[in-house]
Formats: sequence, structure tokens, C-alpha cells
Amino acid sequence: MDRHQQMTVFDAVVTEQGLAAASRRLGVSEATVSRSLAALEKRLGTRLLTRSTRGVALTETGRVFASDCARLLRATDEADASANGLHVEPRGLLTLVTPLLFGEQLLLPIVLDYLSAWPGIELSVVYQDRFPHLHEEGVDVAVLIGALPDAYMVARKVGTVRQMVCASPGYLQRHGAPLKPTDLAAHSLVFCNAGNRMLEWRFPREGSPRSVALKPNLRCTTQVGVIGAAINGAGLASCLGYEIHAHLQARRLEVVLEGFEPDPLPVHLVYREGRRASARVRSFVDFAVDRLRQHPVLQH
Repeated sequence: MDRHQQMTVFDAVVTEQGLAAASRRLGVSEATVSRSLAALEKRLGTRLLTRSTRGVALTETGRVFASDCARLLRATDEADASANGLHVEPRGLLTLVTPLLFGEQLLLPIVLDYLSAWPGIELSVVYQDRFPHLHEEGVDVAVLIGALPDAYMVARKVGTVRQMVCASPGYLQRHGAPLKPTDLAAHSLVFCNAGNRMLEWRFPREGSPRSVALKPNLRCTTQVGVIGAAINGAGLASCLGYEIHAHLQARRLEVVLEGFEPDPLPVHLVYREGRRASARVRSFVDFAVDRLRQHPVLQH
């Protein structure tokens, strides 16, 4: 059995989470599936799966190989389709990773319009604040807020987003607005402690960022919780512009310390393969970049 067949069998076992289900999907015997896996592991010189009465589980090596395997098989299918003239329009599954509030506030309308424009596409949207390992996790496109960690990343900049401190009008009426970062010590603060963040906010001073240590009155594990608490008068909160854009417009929140805001953060769409990216990746990136660059919250 050649490499492509072995990879196809392995991908089916991973997808179906079992040898029997994979054999039914492929239309071959379970013994054939077992022999293919054994030959693949022997060729690679490592164990990819552990087997038990409850099914199969990937080893750490198997997890990485499964991601690469799925990507290579998908690329092969796309090459076959392209050669047969089937890629007049994008098609297939596209995986997108985005921070929760960015996805809800900015990307979801774009995703829905894209799916209407390209009915041959299936989209899987993963909401997480952690930036993924694109190749290892099988991610096609991801939103990155902040500086690009790798100069060789393939990315399209869509704008920048403000970092701001805000509070409800009711809170500011009762306690007044801080005039400088050191005034924060006299205020109630709401802090997001997701991901073991340091208890500090950063403000520019004399041309360089300086940290202000915090003693928050309320800590939340999500930014959604922080914003909800701030709207209800719990205190001052640090937020990104897109997170509170609608609340600012509705005057549920007001910005303070505007003269001390750090530089806006760049926002990129990062994707795999560069110029060799599939039609669905290229079409989505082009579609989303054009729309995102028009959004007022990303224009500075």
C-alpha cells in the first residue's frame, strides 16, 4: 500500500475515531485498515495510535502527523479538482479562529455574507483568545490582534484597534473621572484575569510604555464579564475598541484617560500557504479584508 493510501486510511481512523468505522467509510475490511496502520507506523518508525477496548487515541506524534496528513490530503484533493476544472468557485471546509468578541462583533456578519456568496464553502469558526499554531492545529485563517510574532507569517493587515479605559456614566457621576493614570488607585477597578494576566495596565509616559500596578475590586475570567460589570457600574475597565463599540454608541459606557491611551494595536488576518493558498482561503481573506477595512472601529 503506497503512502497516499496509508495516509488516507490513517485520516479516516482519526476522523471516525475507530478502525471499524473507518473500514465502513472506506469500504474495506477492518483487517486491511489494521495492516495499513501497522505499515505506516513501521515506515515512520513511531507509534501514532494507542488502541484499547474504548477505541483509539492519538499519541503526541500522532496528533501532529494527523494535522499534517489532513492538510496534505486536502491539498491533493484540491490539486485534482483544479486539474479537472472544478475550482471555478471556492469549495470545501475552511477553519477560522478568532477571539470571541471580535468574531461576534465584526466577523460574524462577514462570515454569513461570504457563505451566501460562496455556497460551496463550509466554515468552522473557533472562538478563542489564544492565537493558534496554524499548521499543527489545521487552521486556515486566524485573527491576530497585536504585533506579528514572526516576520515570515503570511498576513494581511485590516486596521488597528484602540486600547481604552471606560466606565458607566452612572459610575463616573458618583465617583468622578480619573484625570491621570495614578488616579486609578482611588477608583474601583474591574479586571480580566484570563490567561494569568499581570495585574497592571500600561500607559505611555515620556515616549515609552509604563505599567500601573492594580488592586482590582472585581476580577472576571472573561472580558464579557468585565464589560457587563462595567456597564452595571462596578468600576473602570480596560477594553479594546471593538469590544465596546456598540456600548459607546449607546452611551452605556464612556471613555476616560483618552490622552494616556497606548498606541493602537494592529489587527491582521493570518493564513497558511501564502500564494499557494487554496481558492477558499484566498477568496475568504480577500472578502474579509475588504469588509474589515471599512469598519469604523478599525480605522485610525
